[in-house]
Amino acid sequence: MSRIATVLSALKTQGRQALIPYVTAGDPFADLTPQIMHALADGGADIIELGVPFSDPMADGPVIQKAGERALARGIGATQVLDMVRQFRTSNGTTPVVLMGYANPIERYDQRHGSGGFIRDAAAAGVDGLLVVDYPPEECEAFAAQSKAVGLDLIFLLAPTSTEARMKQVGRIASGYVYYVSLKGVTGAGHLDTAAVAVMVPKIRAHVTVPVGVGFGIRDAASARAVAQVSDAVVIGTRLIQLLENETRDNAPVAARRFMAEVRAAMDA
Repeated sequence: MSRIATVLSALKTQGRQALIPYVTAGDPFADLTPQIMHALADGGADIIELGVPFSDPMADGPVIQKAGERALARGIGATQVLDMVRQFRTSNGTTPVVLMGYANPIERYDQRHGSGGFIRDAAAAGVDGLLVVDYPPEECEAFAAQSKAVGLDLIFLLAPTSTEARMKQVGRIASGYVYYVSLKGVTGAGHLDTAAVAVMVPKIRAHVTVPVGVGFGIRDAASARAVAQVSDAVVIGTRLIQLLENETRDNAPVAARRFMAEVRAAMDA
């Protein structure tokens, strides 16, 4: 059983939902990401999504776009992201790490390191799952098989516009969890409709066997608690990045831990 499945299974037994923060690798400081990851885990994060910076992040709103631009300007790419995961793994062998990003950095990495190099090196670094925004399920069954062969879960997005046929496609090859995009738009949008999420999640569960996480539009402890009541996991990213971008180097990990603790306490209340 993968680390992701182990964590989610344990939480289900406890009657709790997973808290999954997203941060962009290399932001707000290039060398601070492993420390921030530890702070998130200490604050109550169950799984960490680590964004791989890319120059054309089509699904991301302005906050995460700017975080990616800052990281790219500091020279952060796929190689550096894997190094960050290795550093995190030197003292944390239990918290699952999911890399979230786009196809281009993966394919560029493979051009430099050989076919399948990214999957191989990600698994060796201690990555547990991959969420590739622009890899639709019908076009990446081989990639999914290669990922699973080295123990990586492949996580897919579903949206309010997803058809039953798409849900079935995702359900056939997804592992770890599926990520339901709770609104039509990009990350950071502020019009979360919890009632609509409550209607959609059971429809997804009818076609997938893995837990359903919900993200996009979750900005604080209150919205996280509301979404946790109708899902298996809550993903929060934009608000966390906004918080960190205004912090000093010394205080950024402290702020990350405090924010996670607030959200975790609200979800468990």
